[in-house]
Amino acid sequence: MNPVDILSTVFGLVPMLFLLILALFVLASSVRILPEYERAVIFRLGRLAKAVVNVGGTGNGPGLILLIPVIDRMTKVSLRTVAMDVPSQDVITKDNVSVKVNAVIYFRVIDPQRAIVQVENFLFATSQIAQTTLRSVLGQSELDELLAERERLNQRLQQIIDQHTDPWGIKVTVVEIKLVDLPHEMQRAMAKQAEAEREKRAKIIHAEGELIASEKLAQAGRIMATEPVTIQLRYLQTLTEIATEKNSTIVFPLPIDILKIFLSDPMKGTQS
Repeated sequence: MNPVDILSTVFGLVPMLFLLILALFVLASSVRILPEYERAVIFRLGRLAKAVVNVGGTGNGPGLILLIPVIDRMTKVSLRTVAMDVPSQDVITKDNVSVKVNAVIYFRVIDPQRAIVQVENFLFATSQIAQTTLRSVLGQSELDELLAERERLNQRLQQIIDQHTDPWGIKVTVVEIKLVDLPHEMQRAMAKQAEAEREKRAKIIHAEGELIASEKLAQAGRIMATEPVTIQLRYLQTLTEIATEKNSTIVFPLPIDILKIFLSDPMKGTQS
């Protein structure tokens, strides 16, 4: 084979090779495979396409999706729940206490078309509305409510944020306040308050114990007054307890009635 025939053969294969490359390019740009957790939003000549060819799925995914090259443009949207951290926000509570609060928000896309068409960047928009709502709601609450009623505040935050994101096709499921950072001066004041509260409880418990003990002693005194022999039994029990401890000194209790005889005025007894 002479060189002319070789060149003619090569130049004859170039159009076929070009067509083959073009066919592969068209096939690669028209076929998309979406996993179970993703959906496709298709724009056809700039307008939202209501239906596309979907093999193995329903609507715009999941499965194999066939697009029209050059005409269709596809945007993928994940339907999985997103856990987004809300950065720490400086909040001044209703009782004028400056605190730093951060939170976490859980949400998912329930309408992919609205999430792409109604808002430019739904992740950024959701983050911003969460930060704004966090400062607004906590600024209307007192510090005690922020510390003690966190569950109620979480539900209120979730409802407000969900109302704002609903037109975007986003469902906010959970909002949790993670950390409340108090100033050191406020921490010391709260520690003093807690300490004073516990001292108050201790004094009340001690006073209640004294009251119960006095009532029991008064009741025991009335019983002993009616039965004098019980005093002697108490004397003997006290001696028994002292003897068990092997003490070298034994204290013998002396009845007060005997001492009254020696303490009385002898002149009064003579005159009588």
